[in-house]
Amino acid sequence: MMIRRIFLVSSALAIGGVLAACSDSGNKGAAGTPGAAAQQAAPVGVISLTKGTFPVTTILPGRAEASQIAEIRPQVSGIIQEIPFKEGGEVKKGDILYQIEDAPYLATAAQARAAIAKAEASVPSAQSNFDRYQRLVGSGATQIELETARTNLLQAQAEVESAKAALTAAEIDVEHTKITAPFDGVIDQTAYNVGNVVAANQTTALTTVRQLDPVYILLTESSTNLLRLRDAMRRGEIKGTAGNEAFRLILENGKEYDQKGTLDMSKSVVSETTGTFIIRVRFPNPDRVILPGMYVRATLELGSEAGFALPQLATSRNANGELTAQFVSADGKVETRIFENATPSNNAWLVTDGIKDGDQLIVSGLQSITAGMPVKPMPMKINDKGIVVPAEQAPSGDAQKPAAK
Repeated sequence: MMIRRIFLVSSALAIGGVLAACSDSGNKGAAGTPGAAAQQAAPVGVISLTKGTFPVTTILPGRAEASQIAEIRPQVSGIIQEIPFKEGGEVKKGDILYQIEDAPYLATAAQARAAIAKAEASVPSAQSNFDRYQRLVGSGATQIELETARTNLLQAQAEVESAKAALTAAEIDVEHTKITAPFDGVIDQTAYNVGNVVAANQTTALTTVRQLDPVYILLTESSTNLLRLRDAMRRGEIKGTAGNEAFRLILENGKEYDQKGTLDMSKSVVSETTGTFIIRVRFPNPDRVILPGMYVRATLELGSEAGFALPQLATSRNANGELTAQFVSADGKVETRIFENATPSNNAWLVTDGIKDGDQLIVSGLQSITAGMPVKPMPMKINDKGIVVPAEQAPSGDAQKPAAK
């Protein structure tokens, strides 16, 4: 037993010596290559921030509608003889849309003209009879005969006027057999065809004409922003004049519309069911790019404010919903900053605190970095298309797309 105990102790000491020797060997290797344990700096694209004055904007969802809509109905009854317009095409004000058979109305107008001639023929006789009794009154003609002659003359003159009114009405009916476009616009398909009988002021419309230039965009805004928007209107920063086109439009394909809009009308009552109110904006639409029913997003400028603009492509939200961005610290490491107050400004966030002139914001390479990690900053810029490119690169050069958030 004594020999066995001595053997176990000797084995333990031998294993301890081997482990110590390995530890010393590892320490010597680390000392021999001091750069092996150091973390390598990752290259990132940065832009240098400068304080300035930037527009304060808000983005509102909206839907397009025609500025004018007219349901076309006949004002006289008859058979449709001709439909000269092209369904779905453009029409001009005054273009003939439907031609109703006009023969019966032309005949009525001819009868009215004949009635005028007949009525006018009786006026000279009545006038002569009245003049004669007027001369003879008191010397062979009684006052009653004079009054009777006056009445006959007035009746003859009234029949002339009545016949003329009938002719005017008949001529109006003749004009109404030609149904014309009330304004420039785009016409729908027809609900009636040649040979169909239509009735005056019928319930069913023949077709519909919509004016698409200009076009209205109905924007929906939450009632919480109502006071802010009204303050901007009161200060004159939003006006319904051509000189202050404060609205820009983003179409369904994500592209910006090349026309700007002006405020047309704002509803003064907030919806009790949705808590929103409607803003109506007028946009030129010469090429019919915007069609009724199309959903769009409008950017509205609500004045300007001094601060720093953080491009949205370089920002994100943390688990608490706070806006965050990555900066290069003074010692060349990634620094995460949180901004409690940020205001939309086109494709950027406008902040006033937590940044100073010259701070380097990381705009590319965000996927491969973490807070506290050493980085190698590379000057970049964001071109007009919102793409990150090297600062010295010409606009026509190859562009590096912004890193995903």
